[in-house]
Amino acid sequence: MEREKVIIANGLTKRFGDFTAVDAISFEVKKGEIFGFLGANGAGKTTAIRMLSGLSIPSDGEATVAGFDVYRQTEQIKRSIGYMSQKFSLYEDLTVRENIRFYAGIYGMSDQYIKDNTERLLSQLHLHEEGNKLVKSLPLGWKQKLAFSVAIFHEPEIVFLDEPTGGVDPVTRREFWNMIYEAAESGITVFVTTHYMDEAEYCNRVSIMVDGRIDALDTPKNLKQQFEVDSMEEVFIRLARKATRGD
Repeated sequence: MEREKVIIANGLTKRFGDFTAVDAISFEVKKGEIFGFLGANGAGKTTAIRMLSGLSIPSDGEATVAGFDVYRQTEQIKRSIGYMSQKFSLYEDLTVRENIRFYAGIYGMSDQYIKDNTERLLSQLHLHEEGNKLVKSLPLGWKQKLAFSVAIFHEPEIVFLDEPTGGVDPVTRREFWNMIYEAAESGITVFVTTHYMDEAEYCNRVSIMVDGRIDALDTPKNLKQQFEVDSMEEVFIRLARKATRGD
């Protein structure tokens, strides 16, 4: 049985004056899929994610996210997704427990839900002893695992991960990806950008943007066969060489 499509984009476009940041991209993402969204700096990835997450209205085209329209139902989209950024995901001067409560409150979770699931989450992450410590005291790897857990605490249909593993060691990155697999197995769709091409190999499918357009979209295995190379890094380099714009 074919899985439900939770993201559908058709000709999605964003212009800033005379500059077209995202140029008529079309793709679909299925429920529980790990979808890699790659591209060099300036390719248009962040602009596309902002449209899909209800933070920026498209200039043209159509898209639905979790069944909601990106033009008319942005608030419903925001409630149906989670979001984690490398740059900003947790409040450093709040404790671990306070961060969980704050984000769960934003998503409208009940006090009882927050109470019950906070303890479960702390046990799962082996952070019970650190629950009342400030987040800034945690090692980076723990912060990123906590940030991901907070992003899916309200059990969203889709979680957007924007460079989630930047700056952490390879072992911690692998542990983080185990958490991504578990989320996908539970039915959460994972939409992830990364600069680490080994991580692209972990995705079910990968799209690669060049100058605002999607230039390739398939499974890592098929993309490597198509370009007759041995790694996703080589696929990426082949396509990135075509880029005419940077940051």
